[in-house]
Amino acid sequence: MFHGSIPALITPFKNGQFDAPAYQKLIEWQIASGSSALVPCGTTGESPTLSHEEWREVIKTCVKTAAGRVPVIAGTGSNSTAETIARTQEAEKLGANAALVVVPYYNKPTQEGLYQHFKAVHDATNLPIIVYNVPGRTVANISSETLARLAQLPRIAGTKDATANLERPVHERASCGDDFCFLSGDDGTTLAYLAMGGHGCISVTANIAPRESAELYAAWQRGDMASAGRLRDQLAELNSLLFCEANPTPVKYIASLMGLCALEYRLPLLAPSAENQTKLRAAAERMGLLKQKAA
Repeated sequence: MFHGSIPALITPFKNGQFDAPAYQKLIEWQIASGSSALVPCGTTGESPTLSHEEWREVIKTCVKTAAGRVPVIAGTGSNSTAETIARTQEAEKLGANAALVVVPYYNKPTQEGLYQHFKAVHDATNLPIIVYNVPGRTVANISSETLARLAQLPRIAGTKDATANLERPVHERASCGDDFCFLSGDDGTTLAYLAMGGHGCISVTANIAPRESAELYAAWQRGDMASAGRLRDQLAELNSLLFCEANPTPVKYIASLMGLCALEYRLPLLAPSAENQTKLRAAAERMGLLKQKAA
């Protein structure tokens, strides 16, 4: 169902408010550059700091701007099952094509609790659900066995795996079936994840290098390993530096240099340190990103 390079979109702010024109401009550039779907209100979109009305406006703007040209996978997860259900139902009404639902954070549920959480969301909504496993942020790791149980439910459509554990997709493909969608959540291992049976990447890097990210997947699909390897190596430094501080601090800094957004964050996030700004700017210049400013 979902494949290729899928940016987890930043949320532009201007004077403390959601900057809808900048967001629309970013989306148009992403689609023109070959991104195959869009994720509004994920971690990279600073979703924990958005008010409910802002969250709704971001989803609505993304759906309206995409206008059916690419799918919209709305971030709807919470550590409250009831809140996740409500947001997923609302995202469906707003026209999203699927929901990205993070493993509940902070509560530290058992595997049975995780299963019951996702099952409750599944049973109460009609959208396809992508299970987002990111234990580095949630302090909860959904097991391959639990994911296989969830895959038996008709609308649990796939997983975003941000563990960087390249053994997982091999074992999970065997237990989840050929129709289950496997998306990496780790830019640095995208090509390796594809080689292990993945279908694409929900990407941070694609916010600022969408064409290169999309071309890497296209090269893999057509069996052009030389081009895929070249693009992997070209993106390697950037993939690493974008996590020199908490995401989305670094990617939003480079996006601001490219004219994609103002350099604004929501507390508790701040702009990168002066040292990291120097490193990020230099990497962006080496890749020629600052010459690719969206029109």
